[in-house]
Amino acid sequence: MPAPPQLVLLLALWQGAVPVRQIYEAGEQALRRGDLPAAASAFRQVLAASPNDPGAHTNLGVVYMRQKLWARALEELRAAEKLAPQVTGVRLNIGLAYYRQAEYAKAIAPFESVVRDDPHSTQARRLLGLCYFFEQRYTDAASTLEAIWQESNTDLSYLYVLALAAGNAKQPELEQRALARLLETGKDTPEYHLFLGKAYFNREDDDRALAELSQAAAANPKLPFVHYNLGVAYRHKRELEKAKAEFLQDAAVEPDVAYNYDQLGLVTQSLEDDESAARYFHHALKLDPRLGTSWYGLAKIDARRRQYAAALEALDHAAKLDPESASVHYLRAQVLTKLHRPAEAKTELAAVRRLKQQTLDRLEQQITGGVYHDPQLAQEQ
Repeated sequence: MPAPPQLVLLLALWQGAVPVRQIYEAGEQALRRGDLPAAASAFRQVLAASPNDPGAHTNLGVVYMRQKLWARALEELRAAEKLAPQVTGVRLNIGLAYYRQAEYAKAIAPFESVVRDDPHSTQARRLLGLCYFFEQRYTDAASTLEAIWQESNTDLSYLYVLALAAGNAKQPELEQRALARLLETGKDTPEYHLFLGKAYFNREDDDRALAELSQAAAANPKLPFVHYNLGVAYRHKRELEKAKAEFLQDAAVEPDVAYNYDQLGLVTQSLEDDESAARYFHHALKLDPRLGTSWYGLAKIDARRRQYAAALEALDHAAKLDPESASVHYLRAQVLTKLHRPAEAKTELAAVRRLKQQTLDRLEQQITGGVYHDPQLAQEQ
């Protein structure tokens, strides 16, 4: 039986018949055309012959990022960082790997290091500003984003988040400057009305948000995220059938956005359609296994069906994502009681009492709609 082509190539590489540079260039070409398996194979072959090649580690890390294999991506990028600590692009990718996993706190340090060593990196400053924003460090977000005003003030997404950060940081002059520029640049476009609608959400003005978003959808029904945000508005107003229709419309435009299916699960669960809710939650988790609301939603359904082992497994996932959620601990106590594990149930109830006194339940806020998720910002490049 003949050897597989990749093994033949690797043997040829070891024997010196194929230069390492040729394999490296083949990997770069594969990466450029989006052939990720071929790119990964090439860079692994380069590393087999030259384990300390920082470029091969970096490119293999990028391949894994595109495949959403985050742990493997970070392993390769950290290896590249040790070999080439002066290369800011490696640290930028490390920050981006955390950012893509919504681990914004962990992304801050690598982005800060890039900004320190390369003050002119607009991309690093913007991503750092967004991380500060998501971590509710609004003063840091406003100052970091304002620093790239000259290069970015025609970008509606940039102006929108700068205005929000400045407003939350109690910097009205900067907030008004960003909003005025948003109006000037947007010029009554659907995108302008989308961002203005989202700004009203953040001010908890659902009626004005709904008016702006409806105007955006009328002008461009296929505008990404407009139907998602309309669904959020209707869900806030408890118009659940309308919310469901909007999330379905956005899913048709953007089938890979997990939040649409997460929201559909929450809506159909509120409509007492557990079968549909479970289907939507499973699909959301297939796209993004870090959605605590979907894990918690599945756990509630399994508990109602008396499938307590499955409920406990889902709660374990939810607890890893939000260990400070009183809701998760309370449902775990109920499930453990049904599984005849009273000592563990008692421990969970003690955690509930402690958390109710100390913290707001972020997961419960997400489930009830008290927290506005903006997946559009999370997709920043």
